[in-house]
Amino acid sequence: MKMGNQSIVSEFLLLGLPIEPDQRDLFYALFLAMYLTTVLGNLLIILLIHWDSHLHTPMYFFLSNLSFSDLCFSSVTMPELLQNMQSQVPSIPYAGCLTQMYFFMFFGDLESFLLVAMAYDRYVAICFPLHYTTIMSPKLCFSLVVLSWVQTMFNALLHTLLMARLCFCANNVIPHFFCDMSALLKLSCSDTRVNELVMFFMAGLTVVIPFLLIVTSYARILFSILKVPSSGGIRKAFSTCGSHLSVVSLFYGVIIAVYLCPSANNSTVKEIVMSMMYTVVTPMLNPFIYSLRNRDMKGALGRVFCKKIFFC
Repeated sequence: MKMGNQSIVSEFLLLGLPIEPDQRDLFYALFLAMYLTTVLGNLLIILLIHWDSHLHTPMYFFLSNLSFSDLCFSSVTMPELLQNMQSQVPSIPYAGCLTQMYFFMFFGDLESFLLVAMAYDRYVAICFPLHYTTIMSPKLCFSLVVLSWVQTMFNALLHTLLMARLCFCANNVIPHFFCDMSALLKLSCSDTRVNELVMFFMAGLTVVIPFLLIVTSYARILFSILKVPSSGGIRKAFSTCGSHLSVVSLFYGVIIAVYLCPSANNSTVKEIVMSMMYTVVTPMLNPFIYSLRNRDMKGALGRVFCKKIFFC
């Protein structure tokens, strides 16, 4: 196919990670181990919450959805990265690239909305403990999760359809290890102003507003604790919110570092490294944060293993 004097591309070449050839096998083994840890860790949390009746609460309902989102989010990019590290020509078809971009945005935005739902759950648990069961009803929890899925599905579909209308001409080299939307916009030979405007608007809807809602929830929690200060109340609040705060800090800290604090020098390498943080490292650490800092998860793990050993 021809467009003017330029051929329209049917596939993209992913440059991948800035790794020396003699270190490729070492990093391949490292990333494979990290990906397997991510899958097994998040899958274990989902199964524990499903098996143990003590964890059938709103907080762990949201956590099981978060673990599923982390598992899928990492699976969007890691298998392709591992395959390309062993390939001489790390290419991805045009349709595959758009599909990867869709699911990358879908599960990334889904995690942001689920963290908001978990923050609201912690706010109700600490500020309105007597009405917690009434407020956080199964219907409300299910509605919050469905709303999160629908919103992120619409956002990812909108960006993908806008990307599909663009033309990509001679240059098909993506200086990244996955089909990043900003990298694709730079390669397009069409007018991308509409895409950039929608991207700016939807970023506020899916990242900035959820972050502000989480900050507001914890500000209300802090204000509630300070009204009746006690060492026991502070310890209880920290044990209740500590894991969630750690995940929020890790997730939004990396996003702020990538998109709100750009560096003039070596920005491409920085973006790739920071992208590895929130696509690989964060989903891998989340199960450890929630299991090592959470007594309920430790207890559930012990009960499940005791039952398995007993039946065996």
